[in-house]
Amino acid sequence: MTNKILVLGATGNIGKPLIEALVAKGEKVKAASRTGKAVAGAESVVFDFTDLSTIDKAFEGVNRVYVMVPTGYIDVVSLVTPVLDVAIKKGVKIVLQSVLGVDADDSIPYRQLELKVERSGVPFVILRPNWFSDNFHTFWLAGIKQGVIAVPAAQGQSSFIDVRDIAESAAAALTTAKFDGNAFNLTGPEALSYADAAEQLSRASGHAIQYQAIDDETFVGILTSVGVPKDYASFLASIFYPVREGWTALTTDAVETLTGHAPRTLQTYIEDHIALFK
Repeated sequence: MTNKILVLGATGNIGKPLIEALVAKGEKVKAASRTGKAVAGAESVVFDFTDLSTIDKAFEGVNRVYVMVPTGYIDVVSLVTPVLDVAIKKGVKIVLQSVLGVDADDSIPYRQLELKVERSGVPFVILRPNWFSDNFHTFWLAGIKQGVIAVPAAQGQSSFIDVRDIAESAAAALTTAKFDGNAFNLTGPEALSYADAAEQLSRASGHAIQYQAIDDETFVGILTSVGVPKDYASFLASIFYPVREGWTALTTDAVETLTGHAPRTLQTYIEDHIALFK
């Protein structure tokens, strides 16, 4: 019987709460990861974007799939297209996690993936989240522990979104057809600068945390000094351009439309993860 939901990146910071939400809804879930690690309530399966031999088995018995691109890759079109091809061939509904703002230019790789899905003929939903609140503990924690957030954002603002809200939005998109054929820009409830975020983190943690606006070259140097490949470091620097230009400051009601509740604030995220910042 074909009624399972395949979640790629099942052990990641969105995959884990997504599977929890789907299992709570009574869905049958296949949890795909490179290790095939057991995930509570789900059927685990080995899957690797770079190993094409793992794709067909992952899709066995599946009629819906959540596709998200793993970090660390620049050529996302070549990486993800084989997966989309299998989903389309099998008539599987695709919920694709893209990136806020990519619909501004069809030449952007993530937009090319969106267009492939939109033109595929299969049911789909596209989710475009803004910068994650959770980046403060997954990417910037080492600096925060030293009392500084150093990124090339200038004074730009972002409506940071909690990954739990992304996961719950994805669960809604995967378990009903009423959102099919649409793209949703997922944001938090308010636009904040990194200086604002540093102030909130300082207040909650009891430690002084400063925001240091740096240039792209300095940012790339910091990343490469800890082993990030230069081409990927340069890519990461480039995605702060929309922040500096103010393009990531918008807020939407998409999370509430999908989930029925307002998105979590950055303050709520900090309070729920405060032990990490102490």
